[in-house]
Amino acid sequence: MDSNNNWMKQLFTIGLGTTSLVADKLREASDQLVKDGKLDPEQAKAVMDDMVQQLKSEQGNLEGTMQRQLRNMLQDLGVPRQSEMDELRGRIDRLERQMRDLENKLWR
Repeated sequence: MDSNNNWMKQLFTIGLGTTSLVADKLREASDQLVKDGKLDPEQAKAVMDDMVQQLKSEQGNLEGTMQRQLRNMLQDLGVPRQSEMDELRGRIDRLERQMRDLENKLWR
């Protein structure tokens, strides 16, 4: 499950990088509009703030959607959840303990 977490983290990092790149390009376009006199600096700042906020919001939605899709995909592939693995490990530990106890009783 560790490699799946790494993969998911890499996807999120790519998403963050993409959002940052888009924000940078929007700033460049905004700066150019200000230089050309088509937009005053206050308007440009307001537009940029609004767009960056919208990008961040959409990124959060995208991350949630990606997590759900990955979880569903892993479930469809039959990959057990961490809680299921922990439960199985506990059951194995109990069975091993019971076997040791029975072996000890036999050898007494």
